[in-house]
Amino acid sequence: MKSIRTISATAILIALSASLVVGCEETSTKTPSKGTESAQTTETQGTKPSQQTEQSIDSKGSTEKEKTGASGNTTTPSTSTEGTTDKAGSILQVTTPDSVEVLVNKQYKLPDSYKPQDLVYPDVPFLFNEKIEKRMMRKEAADGLQQLFAGAKQEGIMLAGVSAYRSHSTQTTLFTRYVKKDGEEAAKKYSAVPGHSEHETGLAIDVSGSTGKCAAEDCFDGTPEAVWLADHAHEYGFIIRYPKGKEAITGYQYEPWHLRYVGKEAAGEIHEKGITLEEYSNVSTALK
Repeated sequence: MKSIRTISATAILIALSASLVVGCEETSTKTPSKGTESAQTTETQGTKPSQQTEQSIDSKGSTEKEKTGASGNTTTPSTSTEGTTDKAGSILQVTTPDSVEVLVNKQYKLPDSYKPQDLVYPDVPFLFNEKIEKRMMRKEAADGLQQLFAGAKQEGIMLAGVSAYRSHSTQTTLFTRYVKKDGEEAAKKYSAVPGHSEHETGLAIDVSGSTGKCAAEDCFDGTPEAVWLADHAHEYGFIIRYPKGKEAITGYQYEPWHLRYVGKEAAGEIHEKGITLEEYSNVSTALK
């Protein structure tokens, strides 16, 4: 009897031990360690971005599409004569520098090696007699200038040339001198960085009255010569390149003496609409 009780007690103890072992195994299987949970969380975050992250990626993609346009090309002015390539920062180099409508300003530059191949001496009076570089213009512009001077003379307005074409090296010398005199920031308001000067195109000229009074100075504004030019220059294919009130667009102060040849059609439209060459070329971003 005692032996039977001993065996029963032993069996009960064995059964209880087995139950405890099974319970521990189930608990271990159902509850992962803290390290395993972190690994699972990291993997989940790595394979599925949060809603905020997905929205950011989509937003960035939309922004890039808006900047490049539907075709995927970099946005540039839509003028057929602009022809800009070689983007470097905010500076674009023109690829059709020989076009009479070419846009040259603080954003658009001429190739450093560019030199017009049809420079001539227009048959008009200048404030100097020497046949030097700054007396030259491209043939088409020179012809237009001769007609402009003749038209002005018929109405009693006597004009004289001050400065026309400048080579890249000449513009470099001038700009360097102005920077030393007034500082770079101030110099950029009235003088162009080499490669960005309209005078390098051979299509621009500064003019004054025949006496030379107020030549290329603010006091030229309001003179009979300045008034006549503002009213009639477009009839001969020229525009006042840097008009009053458009400084934020052209990037330069008002210069009533600075004429730019663009051809009669373009000049007529620019004059009629009261716009700048930037606006005509669909480039109206403020330039500083």
